Amino acid sequence: MPALPRLAAPAAAAAPPVRLAPPPLPPPLRPHYRFSSLSSRRRSPRPPSATAADAPRGGPIPEPEELDLLLLAALRAARIRDEESRRSDPLFIDPYAAVLLSHDVAHHDIGYLASHAVPCQDHYRLTTRYIDDKLQNLISNSEDIRQIVLLTDGMDTRPYRLSWPRLSVLYDVSPGKVFSTATQRLRGSGAKVSRNCVLLHIPLESPDLLEVLSKNGFNGNRLSLWVLQGLPLPTTTSLENLLLVISNLAMKGSIFIGVLPHFPDCMASMDMGLEQDNLEKLFFTQGFRVSFVQYEDVAKDIDFDLPNSWELRGGVLFVAEQLRFSDAQMESFRLHFERIEEDADEEGFEEL
Repeated sequence: MPALPRLAAPAAAAAPPVRLAPPPLPPPLRPHYRFSSLSSRRRSPRPPSATAADAPRGGPIPEPEELDLLLLAALRAARIRDEESRRSDPLFIDPYAAVLLSHDVAHHDIGYLASHAVPCQDHYRLTTRYIDDKLQNLISNSEDIRQIVLLTDGMDTRPYRLSWPRLSVLYDVSPGKVFSTATQRLRGSGAKVSRNCVLLHIPLESPDLLEVLSKNGFNGNRLSLWVLQGLPLPTTTSLENLLLVISNLAMKGSIFIGVLPHFPDCMASMDMGLEQDNLEKLFFTQGFRVSFVQYEDVAKDIDFDLPNSWELRGGVLFVAEQLRFSDAQMESFRLHFERIEEDADEEGFEEL
């Protein structure tokens, strides 16, 4: 079972039946949730810290029959990226996807991947292209976004194949076993992040994602960009838990982009309008203003011809903005007002 849905669920928040206006800002100080991706909220005495992407990792690459479902899903996605990169007119180029498919995957496992292809491959291709373009546009037009959190399947090669501004800090939040396998396979391939940038891996299995990100340099008083593609989110509860983590960490004005799966517990099978309404309410209760992007519009913008067999099963593209202040901002405000009160008390004492 994917790790994220095992996060301890936050207290249920009733979504307003009709969205009238954003919540008043600043909001009241929110409790500091200590999120756990495990089945309980107890804190580990020594929570795992992030590790540099090029840190040596032990253990052999698992045999194909031992690959778990999360690793297989990441390999299938890498296979689509590799096939796209080999097209005469690709939507994007991933020079490292083939490396991820090498070794034990090069022979009998590749047949398994072919027979269990990722559904809606065209959706995945369009999604990857859209997120690439949107991400690069956002960071190139803002000198303040230098914290990027990639919520991935563990084999996302964006840290290596995209260009990042100087002093950017990239956090890859993904299943630890998958990321470890990807790191071993990429070793010696020349995969490196841009100069003067750093990539840190945050294991999805961490008992407290919020705390681990904070302890490894994430600053809630600075803008951040969050990107979702590949992170296992099987239910709306897992999405709600993720949104609460981001809402507590991300500074007001931070951006969250990506693709959501179709949640069976969120919608009727073919009612896209109902699904988006429910998702909009869920984002709004956690402090986000969200808009949805249609695949047809993405295809039109890049002159991509949709196949006749096009089906709406590829997920939901979205762009969201954080409307609330982060926990770090609220703490800064509290300290600021305390200093003002102390200064006022001292001045009054001197007058006496």
